[in-house]
Amino acid sequence: MVEMIPFSILDLAQIGEGSDATQALRNSRDLARHAERWGYNRFWLAEHHNMPGIASAATAVAIGYVAEGTSTIRVGAGGVMLPNHAPLIVAEQFGTLAALYPDRIDLGLGRAPGADQLTARALRRSLEGDIDSFPSDVVELIRYFADPEPGQRVFAVPGTGLKVPVWVLGSSTYGAQLAALLGLPYAFASHFAPQQMMEALAVYRANFRPSEHLAEPYVMLGFNIFAADTDEEAHLLRSSTLQAFLNLRRGNPGLLPRPVAGFEETLDPPARAMLDQVLSVSAVGSPAVVREQIRAFIERTRPDELIIAAGIHDHAARLRSFEIAAQVREELAG
Repeated sequence: MVEMIPFSILDLAQIGEGSDATQALRNSRDLARHAERWGYNRFWLAEHHNMPGIASAATAVAIGYVAEGTSTIRVGAGGVMLPNHAPLIVAEQFGTLAALYPDRIDLGLGRAPGADQLTARALRRSLEGDIDSFPSDVVELIRYFADPEPGQRVFAVPGTGLKVPVWVLGSSTYGAQLAALLGLPYAFASHFAPQQMMEALAVYRANFRPSEHLAEPYVMLGFNIFAADTDEEAHLLRSSTLQAFLNLRRGNPGLLPRPVAGFEETLDPPARAMLDQVLSVSAVGSPAVVREQIRAFIERTRPDELIIAAGIHDHAARLRSFEIAAQVREELAG
């Protein structure tokens, strides 16, 4: 038995081959509704731009759509890429969401643009919002959610006084250091960038400073789960994500591919090594296999929460994978 920790979901509103953005967003909301019933803690959507296979670019809009279709699960951004936006704009967007869906909205902040430089320029019309201003932008944004201060002249309306929970996201020790310094919860992207996971965990926990936001360190780790009733089916489902990563690394991002039987056996050694590295934080297989892989990961890293990703082409199969993960959580806690 391992200590019961919350499970959450990270969704990209992926557009599968043969589908479109409308269906992808509807699938996201349907998954969130199921996740609510299965006991998941949060449902986060991520900001990416100029990606043909991802429908969550207007992240705040997508969050509102999902929140309107659910009633209790927390909904948020995992995350908003802050260099793309003025902090006041983000505060107004998430203040509006928090006013509409009280005590259910999270705001995770990342320092990457979530796009190539050409797209970043198209988003901002300049590159002045660079990553070096990320710490001061985070502090400014949090201030907009605080109670008004004497002499304050610029307010987020809605937003002021709503104290929307802010997370720092990261895939290196930089985000860990910032989250620790500001006393904020930290989410690490171990589901696709696990190389510095253990180092970042140590940095965050060792340097955490209690704050008005958080008394003790709180870390959430990304984790891929491809679960099915058989090992063979689970590996087939994962082939969509393997293909998508290869396409992205080769500069050819596209729609989420349909699964291909035996795809892993077709990989050359460099491709296999790359995928084994970036997707090492994963569980793939039948319920019994997934249970042991999750148990081992939790015992090794001791996170406060897991946030699960699953790039599965078929919506019904994706639902089944998350259902199995929820069942595994209950079994581990029992």
